[in-house]
Amino acid sequence: MTEENERVCLQALGLALAPGAGCKLHGWNASFGPGLSLLLDEEGDGKTALLRVLAGELPPAAGELRWCGAALAEQLRRAPQTVFWRDPRAEWPEISPAQWAIELAARYPHWNAAQWQQLVQALALQEHLHKEMFRLSTGGKRKVLLAAALASGAPLTLIDEPEAALDRASIVALRAALAQQGQASQRVFIVGHYEVTPELPWSAVVSLR
Repeated sequence: MTEENERVCLQALGLALAPGAGCKLHGWNASFGPGLSLLLDEEGDGKTALLRVLAGELPPAAGELRWCGAALAEQLRRAPQTVFWRDPRAEWPEISPAQWAIELAARYPHWNAAQWQQLVQALALQEHLHKEMFRLSTGGKRKVLLAAALASGAPLTLIDEPEAALDRASIVALRAALAQQGQASQRVFIVGHYEVTPELPWSAVVSLR
């Protein structure tokens, strides 16, 4: 691992989640480096709650999160574009995928417009780009979210149940894109899912069961 790769790292130290989070963690320690890391758990809200904490969206009940050796909360105050995360179950505003892409390009300095367009093609989103998000199917919304996550260029990217509600062709395209990112990128990807996908080059598999 290169010196720069070592610098890009998320650490959880003595982490505990609030009661009712659906994920019973107490004194949890974990370290995530560049590439693809999997949070393995049953279907449900547990891994989603943990991803929200790892993204800085919710505070932990105890413990701390560090990014490149500094407090993650402080990093996000200075540079919120460090993290890409959106709960796929959250309500969408009246915005189209095309409008959202413009907003994300302004927010994330490493936004990859070419990759966004490639994923729009691969996930068959062309005809949906100018529809309001709430008008899309569950699978359509998730495909937009996945394309945005991969294209964001965010150093820390968190994805929850990436294959949920996707058709087979989209799953194949998504796995190819994730595999490419995991092998070639210095970004930290943390994926919450209920099973291991052996085709993907996981650098770590962390079971929450």
